[in-house]
Amino acid sequence: MIAKGLASTDHPVLAHIIPMRRCNLSCTYCNEYDDFSKPVPVDTMYQRLDRLAELGTTIITISGGEPLLHPELDQLIARVRKNGVISGMITNGYLLTAERIQRLNRAGLEHLQISIDNVMPDAVSKKSLKVLDKKLQLLAEHAEFHVNINSVVGGGIHTPQDALVIGRRALELGFTSTIGIIHDGDGQLQPLADEEREVYLAMRSMEKTNYSRINGFQDNIAHGRENDWRCRAGARYLYICEEGLVHYCSQQRGYPGKHLLEYTTADIRREYRTAKPCAPRCTVACAHQTSKMDFWRDPQTLPVSPVGETHTGPLIQLQPK
Repeated sequence: MIAKGLASTDHPVLAHIIPMRRCNLSCTYCNEYDDFSKPVPVDTMYQRLDRLAELGTTIITISGGEPLLHPELDQLIARVRKNGVISGMITNGYLLTAERIQRLNRAGLEHLQISIDNVMPDAVSKKSLKVLDKKLQLLAEHAEFHVNINSVVGGGIHTPQDALVIGRRALELGFTSTIGIIHDGDGQLQPLADEEREVYLAMRSMEKTNYSRINGFQDNIAHGRENDWRCRAGARYLYICEEGLVHYCSQQRGYPGKHLLEYTTADIRREYRTAKPCAPRCTVACAHQTSKMDFWRDPQTLPVSPVGETHTGPLIQLQPK
């Protein structure tokens, strides 16, 4: 992945694709779900996954909503693998059973992430260790893919110390553990309180070295500082919504706003060079991580502009739809 990324900047490193906007939970801080959407038809998803492969995408992560609600999820994962692309998934874990995990093994899933927000469920989130620990034990017993458990601080999480309990349990079961900082409603920096910052620093010391290297941007966020970086969203990282449109990320939906089936290398090259005004205060990990390998090269010389216009106008402030 790294060699391919260093050799050429004309392809996405990571794409998040949404086959299912509906979720079985309703965490108060989340703006990436609804409770009514139908699954995207499997043939439509095949077209989109094939197009991502044609663009040279290295990793495709299926997200949501809750992707396990999609009735043809296994076929989608298998399609990713058939195209020679690394397959990942982000899930809340509620629907995992031994049989379901074994089906994911057969489909070829390579990486799964579950975010657990607290030890006991509360009004903010039901993604608790109490509810999910049996699911984690099933993963430890049956999963043939890598499992990462991501705990969080900030954003109304009532007991920051829970992240340490969750992280230690993940390591005990043989998984990797990471820490995330919950952003505000626009994906922007929301500084941590002192206790939250202490927990964050303790969790960072538990991360494997490779995760620490790509998550270093969070250190500034934890201290309320902006990051000086070049966001390559729309190029190295693509977020494809359930309608098939390419967006910078889940928090800045609407730009570029072009359908994936019409997205070309020319679009990738343009967005690679486009400066994003939301970048300094951005907390979206995938955008940071996929831009990491290009931090040292290619200054961004194009200001962002509305869909369909040339990049000659003034900078605009991105807002989610």
